[in-house]
Amino acid sequence: MIYIAFSPYYHHPLPEGHRFPMDKYTKIRQQLIREGTFSKQNFFEPKLTGDDFISLVHSNEYIQKLNSKKLTKKEERRIGFPLSEGLVKREKLICIGNTQAALLALENGVSFNVAGGTHHAHRDFGEGYCLFNDIAVAAQYLLNHQEAKKILVVDLDVHQGNGTASIFANEDKVFTFSMHCENNFPLRKSKSDLDIPLDHMTNDEEYLTHLTNELPKLIETVKPDFIFYQSGVDILTNDKLGLLNVTKDGCAKRDRFVLETAIKHGIPLTASMGGGYADNIDDIVDAHCNTYRIAKELYS
Repeated sequence: MIYIAFSPYYHHPLPEGHRFPMDKYTKIRQQLIREGTFSKQNFFEPKLTGDDFISLVHSNEYIQKLNSKKLTKKEERRIGFPLSEGLVKREKLICIGNTQAALLALENGVSFNVAGGTHHAHRDFGEGYCLFNDIAVAAQYLLNHQEAKKILVVDLDVHQGNGTASIFANEDKVFTFSMHCENNFPLRKSKSDLDIPLDHMTNDEEYLTHLTNELPKLIETVKPDFIFYQSGVDILTNDKLGLLNVTKDGCAKRDRFVLETAIKHGIPLTASMGGGYADNIDDIVDAHCNTYRIAKELYS
């Protein structure tokens, strides 16, 4: 059975006019159930258990600043969201949801977090709509509990996974791989274990050639026993923040290749949704849902 982390808190209200599409998370769940790809039984709701998960990778000082809403205006602008108690709770639930999903992937081969992919959050600061780093938290949890010995982070969001790379810069049990648009946020990039910077308007053929050349080699050299997949759909040509030229079909082929590669090598995988900022939210939701549809086909 494929399990999917989802919480009503993922759809956190933002001030009118804010461009981040929080409602995409609820729409993804609704669409998957409406079309029959999954049922309500596939979804589980993560529950707060305190800050123990978060403090695996984030500093206590940073956690306390968020809990007490004591960020400076500059720190809040760097995150891009107006800070609130509800937002902090949402971000904690995303981290816990990803960790619980990862444990379920160990049993079932694959799992999802409807939100997640908050890869710009560093150990002691957040940025780019990311307060806490759900991939890093879940990866560290698996390592600490001996559930994994070597983790591969496959970050295919259009933006570099700078926070994840920074957090694991000195951790040889986690290999960070980021394939992203070079001339895009963040301006100052961290150094992943492998970065593939893409030119502006890279198309399907170029994108998939890079991926199909590199990922199999990484599997052979890194020899991971768990994969965290950041499956942002902001690589799409109509994405407002993307700057690449990948079609929806190309995005689906990307997902299929990553999932087929994990299956071929018997590696459990947890996918987080990451970015997606097209003007038409239905395009975002459909592209995200393709990831789930392909997983249903491949893992059934």
